[in-house]
Amino acid sequence: MTWILLRGLAREARHWGSFAQQFSRVLASSNLIHHVEALDLPGNGEFCQLPSPTSVLHMVGFTREQLQQKGFKPPYSLVVMSLGGMVATRWAQQHPQEITRLVLINTSMRPFSSITKRLRPGNWLKLALFIACWGDAAYAERSIHRLTCNQINNYQQDLAVWRGIRQDASVSAASAVRQLWAAARFSSGATPLFSDCLVLSSAGDQLVNPVCSARLASAYNAQHKQHSWAGHDLPHDDAEWVCQQITGWLLNNSTINLL
Repeated sequence: MTWILLRGLAREARHWGSFAQQFSRVLASSNLIHHVEALDLPGNGEFCQLPSPTSVLHMVGFTREQLQQKGFKPPYSLVVMSLGGMVATRWAQQHPQEITRLVLINTSMRPFSSITKRLRPGNWLKLALFIACWGDAAYAERSIHRLTCNQINNYQQDLAVWRGIRQDASVSAASAVRQLWAAARFSSGATPLFSDCLVLSSAGDQLVNPVCSARLASAYNAQHKQHSWAGHDLPHDDAEWVCQQITGWLLNNSTINLL
């Protein structure tokens, strides 16, 4: 079984940091030997030269093509954040035979949550300034860190790594806006979710109100676990907690085929 990792708005595979390796180790320690693969959405990472689609559905098609080209065959399990959660949800709805398990981290979508819950109003001006100053790498990465991370022990190291990623594969301001537009207008609609689903959220999320995750969990009849202090980038703030929640869910859910 292959686990696929998808990040959120204007972020790429390298922004998972060491999470993929840590997740692989925790799975192996529980005798769950799976492959973990982090992918980039169009407009991000290795595909930063491509224009981002303005629809989540097109992102789904692009991601499926990536996996085919890499030789990974379904079914897949997904660990996804934010915009990546919308991509994963549409994917599971459109191609339910391809997605076995779905872990949604701090994501939100219509019709379950309003715009004021999906993006806290106190951040609207900050986001506008952030987009306007997109070309200032230092300012942009500091802004992202303040909005998404509550763990600041490695603050300077984080910024150095993120600036390096931006220098190597910069996401254009146009692609960032197109991704924001795709996320804002995405709605999961009434299509049910047949994949086994775990929802993880952060009580300290400064960007998205965690009630969005609670509503998703209720709508999809999913187990919901909330971290007590982490920010929007939960895998950054407490990767060990995320790994333990997922493996505990796998081991305790007798309906899931672990092989």
